[in-house]
Amino acid sequence: MKYRKLGKSGIKVSEIGFGAWTIALDWWGKKIDDDEAKRMLRKAYDLGINFFETGDMYGKGKSEKLIGEVFRGMRNDVVISTKYGYEFENAAQIGHSELPQRFDPLFTEHALRNSLARLQTDHIDVYGLHNPKMHHIQDDIIFNTLDNKINEGVISTYQVALGPAIGWTKEGLASMNRKNISAVQTVYNILEQTPGNELIEEAARKDVGILVRVPDASGILTGKVKADTKIDEKDHRSVRRGEWVKSALEKVDQLRPIANRNNLTITELAIKFILSKNPVSSVFPTVISVEEIEQFATMSDGNYVSSSDMEQITKIYSTWPPYEIKATIT
Repeated sequence: MKYRKLGKSGIKVSEIGFGAWTIALDWWGKKIDDDEAKRMLRKAYDLGINFFETGDMYGKGKSEKLIGEVFRGMRNDVVISTKYGYEFENAAQIGHSELPQRFDPLFTEHALRNSLARLQTDHIDVYGLHNPKMHHIQDDIIFNTLDNKINEGVISTYQVALGPAIGWTKEGLASMNRKNISAVQTVYNILEQTPGNELIEEAARKDVGILVRVPDASGILTGKVKADTKIDEKDHRSVRRGEWVKSALEKVDQLRPIANRNNLTITELAIKFILSKNPVSSVFPTVISVEEIEQFATMSDGNYVSSSDMEQITKIYSTWPPYEIKATIT
């Protein structure tokens, strides 16, 4: 496992991180019980993964609790990132609709205190705003509160996690002007490079680490989703409609010769493509088994995509039609 600096924070994180949303929510075609979740976390650590990324709303704190239980007594051996901003405690998490958001000082204190308790720790390495909108990014009070928490030693740094859908370009760019922002998290993969490429360029200028989720394009790049795959409406991937799947598979066929001549699978090409971007600090594959963790961990080996192949990928990408991206409505 290789490690990279998380932006200006200087924190060293594994190139392959563990996105711990899967162990608390049955949104990816499989419900993972607690024992299996703990095996997955331990296996990830054994393979050199030190970066565990979660959020307080995942399973209403369940993901945080599992991380806290597994790494109790090992706090200095792992980097823990969690996020806040949703009022989930008295709400039903139905489907993928967003819940009310709050980032005011009182709510921040409340959310942070509860996350610390569930994680069984006295500090959080990376604290994040979960899907903030532009008016949150522009609110000095929110960031002053987080800066105070850094001064108190309760958090080490913070991130902005963009979403929930792909997009939020202006929000990501604006957030990088905040002095203690060390990371911006976004959806990014070889098929969906917008707005990630623009965010990556700005991140290089501002010494901000990019954290990548959905690197597998919702299963297209791992072969889990094919033209005839039926996806349950509860599954997070159900937002991907049939026409999108058909188009994505056609794009994969255009990339396949690059993978073949490098003796790579499409999955390996997809991950190594992302890791070939220097501002990327860590990639969070969507993993639902120990075997998948083992598979992805091997892809952090220091052997990435050549500059000539990266140029060809860029040329291929430039021929594809643009797609809709989300942004704050102003």
